[in-house]
Amino acid sequence: MSLPVHRRTQFKIGKYDIVAQPAAGSAQMLRYSVLLEGRRLGTLLSMPSESDCRFLENPPPVPPLKVFYVTSRPGRPKKNAPPKSAAPEAAASGEDI
Repeated sequence: MSLPVHRRTQFKIGKYDIVAQPAAGSAQMLRYSVLLEGRRLGTLLSMPSESDCRFLENPPPVPPLKVFYVTSRPGRPKKNAPPKSAAPEAAASGEDI
């Protein structure tokens, strides 16, 4: 039994042209290229919806990355820092009660 061979197909979703062709290295998956007025917006391996196409055309803004400081350890004492003084033991023993 041989696997079915998919051919390249074209169709439209709204104003977007979709080109479906076999994905490289796969016998059954298709690669969907999204085009708008002849310009390629992106490629998906699952059947795109119109909202997926709109997302490829105009993606939302991404906030800048926050820098991770390896030397900053909030909540931990610095190296070679003197130990914190212990709380008074009289309050902990309950002598005032």
